[in-house]
Amino acid sequence: MQAAFYERTGPAAEVLQLGNLPDPQPGAGELRVRLRWSGVNPSDVKSRAGLRSSAMPFARVVPHSDGMGVIDAVGEGVAPERIGQRVWLWNAAFGRAMGTAAQYVVLPEAQAVPLPPGVPDEAGACLGIPALTALHALLTHGGVQGRSVLVAGGAGAVGHYAVQFARALGAASVIATVSSPAKGDIALAAGANEVIDYRSEDVVARVQQLTSGRGVDRIVEVDIAANAAIDLGALRPGGDCVVYGSGAPQFSLPFFPLISNNLNLLFFIVYKLSAEDRARAVAALQILLESGRITHAIGARVALADIVHAHQLVEQGQATGNVVLAIP
Repeated sequence: MQAAFYERTGPAAEVLQLGNLPDPQPGAGELRVRLRWSGVNPSDVKSRAGLRSSAMPFARVVPHSDGMGVIDAVGEGVAPERIGQRVWLWNAAFGRAMGTAAQYVVLPEAQAVPLPPGVPDEAGACLGIPALTALHALLTHGGVQGRSVLVAGGAGAVGHYAVQFARALGAASVIATVSSPAKGDIALAAGANEVIDYRSEDVVARVQQLTSGRGVDRIVEVDIAANAAIDLGALRPGGDCVVYGSGAPQFSLPFFPLISNNLNLLFFIVYKLSAEDRARAVAALQILLESGRITHAIGARVALADIVHAHQLVEQGQATGNVVLAIP
């Protein structure tokens, strides 16, 4: 099979290779997916760059945890009726050497979820990390029904889904922060009631104005290191800040405002959701996808042969939305 891989960490142009690898075969409880699309996420880029650790977890890594394709073979114990299903994948490369930047991937059967009819193929490569991250951030800790929500980065890969999902899950109001008028239009089209351009507006002042001085009930936070002070000023007493990302490895927060306002700081990484939390998020996502009301922000469609360019787009933040690889 054709595949992209790396055998040492470093810059994309220096370490990513294209080549032929043996076709994988499913074992007991596994299935094989003939891939059509592979999703490129910031965590994939950071792992390849060696930002978390320069040590290789395996001698060779085929990257990317998100993907979409069709089941073409099953192992012992997997229903043969699954052959031919369109599926989306989660955690393909998490703790594993073989991800979705290849023509085939073998996975435990639970990690291949049927893709509802009408959902575009390439959208299936955007669900395992961006969509499930957005959903868990909204479902956890009592959910958002009847509550006000601030989505940081409302035009981004996770934020675009979070705006839509918050509305669908019954949020009373959704505010999104953005970095430009064009991105504001994207967030508004996704269903945000209001957008705040953090480059030209005082986010805390605008949130307080929009909430009549109360603050928001929940913040879905993409970068706690950059936005910690904003989050403290924008949350109501007793509110939740659900954090899934940080632009820096360390940050600081003042103790007294946190404790005096009974604020809840919740952190998670989608790769390590509990079985219960993942099942809840996957079930909710399937219902939302089947409704036909969810739109998918595809920022760039790139050929597998151009994987270096795809990684650079994500690394440099040049694509608005998800970057996906077309698998030949």
